Amino acid sequence: MEKILGDFIKEFPPEHDSLELTFTPSSQPQKKRWKNNRLSAYFLADYFSSFLPLDDDQRRVAESKASVSYIANELLENAIKFHDQSVNCKVMFGIHFIQQPDHSIVAAIFATNTVQSQTLISFEEFIDQLLNADLEELYIDQVEKSLEEDSNASGLGLISMMKDYGATLGWKITDSRAGRDFVSITTMAKVKV
Repeated sequence: MEKILGDFIKEFPPEHDSLELTFTPSSQPQKKRWKNNRLSAYFLADYFSSFLPLDDDQRRVAESKASVSYIANELLENAIKFHDQSVNCKVMFGIHFIQQPDHSIVAAIFATNTVQSQTLISFEEFIDQLLNADLEELYIDQVEKSLEEDSNASGLGLISMMKDYGATLGWKITDSRAGRDFVSITTMAKVKV
């Protein structure tokens, strides 16, 4: 099974640069991982900035690094937070650099994790809402909802990526090697810098 939702790149140009990292979420308690997640996101952003064209616009470079760092951190945190710890599958995390005809660069940041298949219905409903709603209204609704409910699945990070950083989001859902009760989900955020 393969299902694509949103704006997802299935195949990258053959000659492009990328960086991919692998994590074993069960190797440390989740709370200990938060600092490492942030460091990994900063590393990804620093690595990405080395591919930006050299120019005198340090503000643009700083803004690009901040965007990539924020998005990378959110994707990695979500991938580890929602990863099913009972399976022996790793979390993949990375970035691809895509040169555009206007010489700008698109950063395609992704994270892949494994979840139980039964979570797909509510997840796909949220994705549909995210891709079709007014982001300002959805953001306010989700903030209010998160204050009322004890949930760690508000979606505010994904909304913020789109609303504040201009990212486009996409997902690829595939069968997991963990078995038929599980699926692998790759979340991709693309941002032009």
